Amino acid sequence: MTHSTKIPPELLLEAYAAGIFPMGMPDGEIHWYSPDPRGIIPLEEFHTPHGLQRTLRNPAWEIRVDTDFDAVLSACAEREETWITGTIATSYRDLFVSGHAHSVEVWKEGELAGGLYGVAIGGAFFGESMFHRATDASKVALWHLVDILKRGEFTLLDTQWSTPHLEQFGAIEIPREDYLQHLGKAMSRKGSFPAADLE
Repeated sequence: MTHSTKIPPELLLEAYAAGIFPMGMPDGEIHWYSPDPRGIIPLEEFHTPHGLQRTLRNPAWEIRVDTDFDAVLSACAEREETWITGTIATSYRDLFVSGHAHSVEVWKEGELAGGLYGVAIGGAFFGESMFHRATDASKVALWHLVDILKRGEFTLLDTQWSTPHLEQFGAIEIPREDYLQHLGKAMSRKGSFPAADLE
């Protein structure tokens, strides 16, 4: 697929359900990926570093869900090199409108300090990108995402690839064959992504 204005929502959802996701290229093309190995964070084994435990107690943080998806998406794209091209951004805004994409936002003193966004289908959440403008704000967003997913009876948190940053929270890489088995089980569930009861 090249130079389209957006990817149809149904195509995106079918791709995710098959373990495939898109990324935008500098020349405007869309490339599709199904990594082997695949990065995930096992929800029941999520690790909260000691420093983050202290940070989470900061009363200045305000956690919101889905209140400013566009701002989170735009902030995630504000990098010298980004795969969040105009086509990608437009496509995920459509997924948000249809109720399949979500943002977890960390606000501080009325300003968006950090956050993340991703796609929820069945019992799987596919993390797409995160950002921070205040120290540790993206980590706070991730912690609250995991809390939401656990309470919503999700079984899979996909991170696409693993990174040293994610490994401190328990991220691992598993063979694609194993990932697809986890994905299949997650697709048979109906997770609930709540926007309330965040206390």
